Amino acid sequence: LPSVSGHLDPSSHQRVLMKTGLILLIIGHLNFITGALVHGTVLRFVVNPRDAISLQYAIANAASIISALLTISCGIAALVLSRCLAPATLKWAVFALSASSSLGCLSCLLGLAVSIGLTLGSQGRALLAPCTIADVALAPVSRECPFDPTRVYSSTLSLWAISLLLDLMEIIFGIRCLLLTLDILRL
Repeated sequence: LPSVSGHLDPSSHQRVLMKTGLILLIIGHLNFITGALVHGTVLRFVVNPRDAISLQYAIANAASIISALLTISCGIAALVLSRCLAPATLKWAVFALSASSSLGCLSCLLGLAVSIGLTLGSQGRALLAPCTIADVALAPVSRECPFDPTRVYSSTLSLWAISLLLDLMEIIFGIRCLLLTLDILRL
């Protein structure tokens, strides 16, 4: 509900900030869980500092987890700000968190897109590098492979696709929070 000056009234700010903060909180937690699943099921076995592709996987996954933590922090700060619009330091904190969260999610989005492209381009060879089995498709979990290699390719790509969508949503709602904070700060 815009007022005459083009800005929202304070009660509208509070409602919109609360909804945006809750959405950021939920999306951030979902993305954090997705990143933890990718790391726990696949990347902890695959990461080799000498292999550029697996190192890129680890960096993109770490960026995903860090951006999820920034999004969670931004959501909490937006919720606190929605309860009390007076403190200027809190307004600036939400502004800084929403800007850094949006930029972090954008870099994470690009890193995940590169990881997906590298995986599709190499047909998952970097994901299956720790396995020393001749025919990986027929072998169950064994001493030669620290994880079940039969579904690692599709599982990792599926989790990365989910994380990619969650990052896109984090960017959208982070920018929304940034714009709301700009309006509250009258900038």
